[in-house]
Amino acid sequence: MNTTDTDHIDVRYVAKLARIDLSEDEVAALASQLDDVLAFVHQLDELDLDGVEPLSHPHPLENVFREDVVEASLEPGEMIGNAPASVQQLVRVPQMIE
Repeated sequence: MNTTDTDHIDVRYVAKLARIDLSEDEVAALASQLDDVLAFVHQLDELDLDGVEPLSHPHPLENVFREDVVEASLEPGEMIGNAPASVQQLVRVPQMIE
């Protein structure tokens, strides 16, 4: 495993940023686990990626929206009748700005 000082994650620093109190045993366990994760990620550096196009997505993006179809909707009187409160054929909503 070729690791440098920049490959080591300071668990205490990250825990402080996250405002998490860790015991010394937890710090040691997490440091070991994170070092294992970094070692695994460094294995990707060994892959031969010549001729491989970079991707923004692993799968092609497709539009998943349905077609916009005009359909019958409520009449204004029906819509106002469904509102909890109305004033002069408008839906009344709680005041948000004083």
